[in-house]
Amino acid sequence: MNKLVIRYYRDVLGMIYAIEEINQTPGFLPNITLGFQIFDSCLSEISAIRGTLELLSGRNSLIPGYRTVNHPALAGIIGETMSSLTVPMARVMGPLQYPQISHSASLPILSDKDQFPSFLRTVPGSTLQNIALARLMGHFGWTWVGMIVSDDDLGLQGGQHVKKVVEQNGGCVAFMEKIHLRYTKEKVLQVVDVIQRHTVKVIIVQSAEAYVKVLLETLYEYNVTGKIWVFSAYFVISPGIFADQAWKILNGSLGLTLYTDSMSDLEEFLCSLQPSLNSGDIFTRLLWEQIFKCQWPQANRSDSTSTVGKGQILVYCSREETLNHKTLSVFELSDLSYTYQSYLAVYAFAHALNSLMSCTPGQGPFLNGTCADINDIQPWQTLHYLKHMEFKSHSGDKIFFDVNGDVRTSFHILNIQISQNEDFRLVKVGQIDTTAAGGREVSINMSAVLWSDGSSMVPRSVCSDPCPPGYRKAAREGEPVCCFDCVPCSPGTISNGTDMISCIQCADSEWSNERRDRCIQKVIEFLTFEEPLGFMITISATSLTLLTVAVFLVFIKYRNTPIVKANNRGLSYLLLIALIFCFLCSFIFIDHPRNLSCMLRQTVFGVIFSISISVVLAKTITVVLAFKATNPNSSARKWLGLKTPSSIVVLGSLVQIVICAVWTVKAPPFPELKMKYFKEKIIFECNEGDTIFFYCMLGYMGLLAIVSFIVAFLSRNLPGSFNEAKLITFSMLVFVSVWISFIPAYLSTRGKYMVAVEVFAILCSSAGLLGCIFFPKCYIILLRPQMNSKQFIVGKKRHNKFKD
Repeated sequence: MNKLVIRYYRDVLGMIYAIEEINQTPGFLPNITLGFQIFDSCLSEISAIRGTLELLSGRNSLIPGYRTVNHPALAGIIGETMSSLTVPMARVMGPLQYPQISHSASLPILSDKDQFPSFLRTVPGSTLQNIALARLMGHFGWTWVGMIVSDDDLGLQGGQHVKKVVEQNGGCVAFMEKIHLRYTKEKVLQVVDVIQRHTVKVIIVQSAEAYVKVLLETLYEYNVTGKIWVFSAYFVISPGIFADQAWKILNGSLGLTLYTDSMSDLEEFLCSLQPSLNSGDIFTRLLWEQIFKCQWPQANRSDSTSTVGKGQILVYCSREETLNHKTLSVFELSDLSYTYQSYLAVYAFAHALNSLMSCTPGQGPFLNGTCADINDIQPWQTLHYLKHMEFKSHSGDKIFFDVNGDVRTSFHILNIQISQNEDFRLVKVGQIDTTAAGGREVSINMSAVLWSDGSSMVPRSVCSDPCPPGYRKAAREGEPVCCFDCVPCSPGTISNGTDMISCIQCADSEWSNERRDRCIQKVIEFLTFEEPLGFMITISATSLTLLTVAVFLVFIKYRNTPIVKANNRGLSYLLLIALIFCFLCSFIFIDHPRNLSCMLRQTVFGVIFSISISVVLAKTITVVLAFKATNPNSSARKWLGLKTPSSIVVLGSLVQIVICAVWTVKAPPFPELKMKYFKEKIIFECNEGDTIFFYCMLGYMGLLAIVSFIVAFLSRNLPGSFNEAKLITFSMLVFVSVWISFIPAYLSTRGKYMVAVEVFAILCSSAGLLGCIFFPKCYIILLRPQMNSKQFIVGKKRHNKFKD
C-alpha cells in the first residue's frame, strides 16, 4: 500500500477548496470554470521535471510548451512544496514565461528574477524568516543560542544568515550542527553530545520536521530536557510525527508559522470528501485507506475481506465510511499556514484572469493597447497580470507580489503547551511583522506564554550576565563576544546603560559619581570661611590681630618707659601697625576669588611684609649706630636721628611697591577655574598672571630678611640692657625658616591647600616677629616693671663694668 503524506495532501486540498469556492462565486469569473491537474513529484527532481513538461505540453508531447489541440489552456502551475524540487521546475518554466506560484519554497535565490523570471510565491523568502527568528531572539534577550540546521542549501544558507543577523543584534551562536535524514545514529549522538555540553538554553531549528525527528527522539531517549526550541516556519509542529512521547521534549518551545487568514468552510469541504465521487482520484483513495485502515476495492471484487498472508486479514473499504469532525484530526488543522498559502496561490491566478477578462480593447497592456484572448491565453500574458495583480484577503489584507515575486507577510508565534494530562496545544501568542518600525516588529502576549517549567517567567540564555550601569564589557580572549567580563568604568567615565561596550567620558566640568552611572557637576573648591580650615585660619588671624593691637596699646600706655623708648619708639609703633595689617591681609586669601581680591592678595601682602622687614632692618641698623656713636669722635653720630631709619623704611618698601605696581599693570592676577589639577573637582583660584613678578616679590622680601638677619646676627653681642639685636636675630631666623619651608610646600599643593599654606606662612612669620621682638618687652613691662627703670639700667651697666 502506498504511503500518503497527509500534510502535503492537505495543501493540495486547500488548492481544490479554493477552486471550488471561486467556481461557486457568482460573477467572479463569468463563463469560466477553473480546473486542475495534480502530479505527484514523489520528492524526486526527475519526476518533478517530467511532471512539469507533461503539464505544459500534454502527456504525448515531446516539445516543451507546445500544446496539442485537445490539451486545455494552462494558466500556470502551483507548486512545488520543497525548494530543492522547485528550482529545477522554475528553470524549465522561466524561459517559456510560464507562471509558477509556490506556496512553500523559500530558498532566497528564487527571488533572483534574472534566473527565475516567471517564479512567484505566496510565502516570503527565507531571508525575511531568518530576520524574524533573530528579532525573536532579541525580544527575549537571548544572546547565547545554538542552532540545528538541515544539511541542504536551505538549511545551511538560512542558518548562516540567521547567525549573521543574531550576531549583528549582539548575540552569539554557540554551535551550529547539521542534521540529515541519512545520518547514522552515531552521528546523531554526536549532535546530542554537543547540545549536552553547551550551556545554551535556546536552540534554533532551521529545518523541516523530518530532518529533526530522529534527533529529538534521541534527546528524549537520553533525557536531555530543559531546552527552549525555536522552530522556523519550515517545521510543522505536531506530536504525530514522533515515536513514543518524544514530543514532550518540545513543551514550552516556540515556533514561527506564516500568517493565516480564515478559510471558514474548509472543514465542511474536508468532511465532504468521498473517493467514490471521482473514480480517477487516487489520492483520496490513499487517504481513505490510511484513515480507515482498509483497501479501496477494485471494480471486479465484491467480497469484503480476503486473507493476504499468514495471520493477516485485508479489509476492504465499504464505501460507506465518511469523514467527520473527529476524524479530521489527521489533517493537523492546528497549523494551516501552508494550506492557506496554496489557497492564496489559486486566488492570485483567479484575480489575474479576472483582470485579463476585464481588459478594454485599445486600452490593454500589450502592443498597441491589445488585450489577451481568454480562449487562447499565452503564459506571458498571465504572468504580466500576476506581477501587477493586487487583491484583498477575507480579513482585508492586501495581497500582491513585489518586484522579486514575493508576498510580504507577517509571522505568527506559536507556543507549544503540554498539560499534565498530556494534552497538546499550539497557542498563538504573538506576531512578528518585519516591515514594522524599529522596536515594534515583535508583539507578544506574555501572559499567554508558558515555558517548559510551567512558569511565565522568560528563561535566560546568556553566556555572561549583563553588565549593569557603571560597568563595561571586556571581551574574554578566545571566546565569542557574548562571553565577557564586567569591568568598572574608570574615574571620570560612566556607563548609563546595560551591556555597554565602552564607558562615556564626562565633560570637563563634570565627574562620575561613585556608582559610575551618572556624570555629576564637579565640586568647585576654594578656601571658605565656613569650612574647618578657613574657620581655623579666621580664628587664628583674628586672635593674632587682637593680640598685636593689645601689644600696641601696651606700648602706647608705657611709651615713656625706657624699654619702649629704646631702639626707636616710632619704629616699634610702625612695626606693630604693619604686623596688624599682616595678620589682616590673611582675610583677602579666604572666600570666593574675585578680580579685586586676586589683584590685592599678593601685592598687599608683599608691600606690608616689605614694610615690616624694612622696619626690622631699620631697628637693627639703629642699634648698631647707637653703639657706634657712644664715642664722641665717631662719624656714626651724624647718622643718628629719624632721618636714617625713615629712609631705610621708605627705600626698602619703595622697591617692593614698584615691583607690585609693574606686576599689577602688566600681568595682574585674575580668578580662574582650574580643571587640570584634579579630575574629580574644579579648583577656583587666583592665577598669578606672570609668575616672574610673584617670585621677584618673594625674592626681594627674602633679600630684606636675610640682610636684616645678617646685620642683627653680627650685632647680637653688643652691650646694653635693651639691645634688640638678639631678639631681631631670632625673629629673622624664624621668618627665614618659615618662608624657606613655604616654597616647596607651596609648589607641591594645589587649590585651597596651596592658599592655606601661604596664609599659614604669613601668620607664622608675622607671629614670629611679634613674639620674638615684642613679647620679651611686654613681659618686662607687665610682669617685671622694676627692670623697666633707669636705676636698673645704671646698676646693670656698673655690674657689667665691674665684671669687665
